[in-house]
Amino acid sequence: MQQLTGLDASFLYLETASSPMHIGGLTIYDPASAPGGLVGFKQIMANVAERAHKVASMNNVLLEVPMRLDHPYWRSDGEFDPEFHIRHIALPKPGDWRQLCIQVARLHARPLDRARPLWEMYIVEGLDNIEGYPPGCFALVTKMHHAAIDGASGIEIAATIHDLSPDYRINSSPQPVTRDRQPTYLELIWRSQLNSLRTPKRVFEVAKNTVPGFAKMVAGVARGRLKRVTDIPRTRFNTNVSPHRAFDAVEVELSDIKQIKDSIPGVTVNDVALAICGGGLRKYLESKGELPQRSMVAMAPINIRTQDKLGTAGNQVSQMTVRIGSNIADPMERLIFVNQGTRNAKELTNAIGAKTMTDYAQFIPSTLTASAAKLYSRLGMANRIKPAYNCVITNVPGPQVPLYFTGAKMMSSFALGPPIDGMGLFHGLGSYCGKFNISISACREMMPDPAFYAECLRTSFEELHGAAIATQGANKQSATPPVTNTPKKPASRKKKATTKKQAKKASKKLL
Repeated sequence: MQQLTGLDASFLYLETASSPMHIGGLTIYDPASAPGGLVGFKQIMANVAERAHKVASMNNVLLEVPMRLDHPYWRSDGEFDPEFHIRHIALPKPGDWRQLCIQVARLHARPLDRARPLWEMYIVEGLDNIEGYPPGCFALVTKMHHAAIDGASGIEIAATIHDLSPDYRINSSPQPVTRDRQPTYLELIWRSQLNSLRTPKRVFEVAKNTVPGFAKMVAGVARGRLKRVTDIPRTRFNTNVSPHRAFDAVEVELSDIKQIKDSIPGVTVNDVALAICGGGLRKYLESKGELPQRSMVAMAPINIRTQDKLGTAGNQVSQMTVRIGSNIADPMERLIFVNQGTRNAKELTNAIGAKTMTDYAQFIPSTLTASAAKLYSRLGMANRIKPAYNCVITNVPGPQVPLYFTGAKMMSSFALGPPIDGMGLFHGLGSYCGKFNISISACREMMPDPAFYAECLRTSFEELHGAAIATQGANKQSATPPVTNTPKKPASRKKKATTKKQAKKASKKLL
């Protein structure tokens, strides 16, 4: 039995009826690589069940402390029920991309059952009319609570249930999952009291390690060396969210993203993605007559998982606040603006310390936070107070080698995230096998036309890519030294005369 950290538990406390706090993904597979070219639902259930013992999050249930006196615990509940967690549906004909996006959005909107391990899988068949995918493909929609995993640990869990080749074997005698003893209420209360006694010492230790960072940040801001992001504009995405969701995605070549990155020294792939999103939001809000004059601001999570924490579940994330240049029309100017903003945000984060947020999250008051979140939603406080961010843009790089699930080859992988009150637009960025994608999870009331926004993102990418190619061409031309034809100097009269005398002498000798 393991207690949740303050950061992990915060995703439980912040969950409301309209804001389920799970993350997940949409992956599309081609079964042609599987034996016989087919993958059965029972095969998938057996394959996942056999590997589940390697992933504690798939077998753990939530154990609340009485009266919420302390953060909850994860308790192993033994073997999970495959028929409850792994479900099977199909798209009606023609089975196109729009139908799949609508189905994904509906599945993503449903909260998870807290009485069971906090995850679900949906096998979606009938993907017969999606451009770029052969008929007969199927999709896997996964959901797992954010209290159990973050984006990086989600990638590690995905690696557990996938193979590097179509060949896979189901172990006839899988390793059994142990069941933790159910503690009594008195035991849980006693543990919470012991933790309360230790809290002052922990607060002192954290403060001792973080106060110098805060002092460095304050001094940097006062001297103008560090800049905080302020004056965040209000947009349609910064109100209370509804229980309904919208989903879409854009996929491009990773090599094109890297080509844009290489057009300006110091720019990263993440900068390019942020600039694309800034351009997409500019086009989308401009079409609604709602484009703010100031740049929109994104919350960008940062993976702070250290080497010794690899392979563990839970959240190891910090965040930075970045302007995405939605107020800049020129794509290359926007990219330069974003690059300067991310460098400043990294300096600010480094000054404070990336782990500071996770350190202080441990002291979140478990008794009050959930009530405060519900009251915040009920009173519509997101509509009244100044937004902290306009949207979320998170980048989790994926593997660049083909993966296989029960013998079927993964064709694409897209991310799903939680729109919440005050921040109803979530961008999940990812890469897989030479492709780069931007996935959109949004409140449907705020974004009733996700396909149009996806087109805005694609147009933003195409404009930036074209501008980058033009910039690289101009740089090559300016770097090449001009070729000049130096005219030959005419021979002097004296030299010419000498040449004539020599010619006469030579002719006499010949005669």
